[in-house]
Amino acid sequence: MSAADILARLFAGDTSPTILLVAAHPDDETIGAGALLSTLRNATVLHVTDGAPRDGRDAAMHGFPGIKDYAAVRRAEALAALAVAGIPPERALTLGFADQEAALHLVPLAHRITEAIARTRPDLVLTHAYEGGHPDHDAVAFATRAAIHARGVPLAEFTGYHAGPHGIEVGRFLPPAEGIVTLPLTGDGEAAKRRMLAAHATQQRVLSAFPITDESFRPAPPADFTQPPHPGALFYERFPWGMDGVRFRALAVAATAGLAR
Repeated sequence: MSAADILARLFAGDTSPTILLVAAHPDDETIGAGALLSTLRNATVLHVTDGAPRDGRDAAMHGFPGIKDYAAVRRAEALAALAVAGIPPERALTLGFADQEAALHLVPLAHRITEAIARTRPDLVLTHAYEGGHPDHDAVAFATRAAIHARGVPLAEFTGYHAGPHGIEVGRFLPPAEGIVTLPLTGDGEAAKRRMLAAHATQQRVLSAFPITDESFRPAPPADFTQPPHPGALFYERFPWGMDGVRFRALAVAATAGLAR
């Protein structure tokens, strides 16, 4: 069954498909698919990073004495948010890579996601689009595609953010537009998403940029990681994270060669 077929089943109210959602950070799953997750009976969420950049600035900004303390709180927030969606801790997995550094570990990341797919045996994998919003998002988009290639499972994407003509563009895909299905948020779905977002207490300033209106998904289109996802500067190039599009693409090319061995 294709990704489009499974998305159609989900949007028709079929809660039975087994879903593995692979997210870069604790809270990405809530931003992109919180309302959908709250309707599913068989969803597992895999967080790739612990949400704590190793330079310590985020931890200090939020008043934590160290990176481990900040990471522990972010994990607790994620578990609380997923509990709202009915996802227990045993289906809230984490790989523990460093926030902002997933692109430095593309080969082991692809292997770990492949292992998670083998364990959970999903009907569909949901993950980030390749859009230049955050290097960890793009790293997860790359590594999940590599894992899917190894396992042959349908792949779909949820929205995140990317550079737009007037700053950050949230909740919308870059082209192509084919196959997009959108879930308007009303009633129980909206309420669940609001509660999930509120659980991420340390991230409220960031999360305020994401309107609670709808969630969009699409079958994952082909992605060329040797090329930028869009013309012009990438959104994450505005930040001093030690990563730009040129370096990311070089890492993706090297990882592709490494995975082919």
